[in-house]
Amino acid sequence: MSRIGNAPVYFDDKVNVTITPDNTVVVKGGKSEIKVEVNPVIKPKIEDGKVVFDKVNNEPQTRAFHGLYRALVQNAVTGVSTGWTKVLELNGVGYRANVSGKVLELNLGYSHPIKYDIPDGIEIKVDKQTSVTVTGADRALVGQVAAKIRGFREPEPYLGKGVKYADERIRRKAGKSAGK
Repeated sequence: MSRIGNAPVYFDDKVNVTITPDNTVVVKGGKSEIKVEVNPVIKPKIEDGKVVFDKVNNEPQTRAFHGLYRALVQNAVTGVSTGWTKVLELNGVGYRANVSGKVLELNLGYSHPIKYDIPDGIEIKVDKQTSVTVTGADRALVGQVAAKIRGFREPEPYLGKGVKYADERIRRKAGKSAGK
């Protein structure tokens, strides 16, 4: 049984956390704001620099929500204070990326370049044309954008060409072997 929901979410004075009457936790920081709508079976409270979550009952679904909403609020607090980052690498001959305004342009070996509109709340930087850094305050949005970019050309197991996460390891397969 997980006990994540019992741990409080600590925040410093740079982060402003409020709870609305409709059970929504609003986390404001430097340049962003994230709202987490909490199920009515979980009651969040603010106590001197920390958010504490209480359960209405002890049913299995309520216990699952207890840990879920605690983790979502922790991710929001971390996002507005330090932010979330995913780094992608482009492996392949001629594979490169470029950012112009709010559009990411990718050359991934297709007959045409792929243009991806960068959503609001996300910042994308390209280092040395083969490294793409996705940054933002919302952890789920950062992960979704990184997965979408990776999905344009997933890494293949024979040569390792494609778009991969920086910390991802591609399991390589042996190619054809010559017969006797």
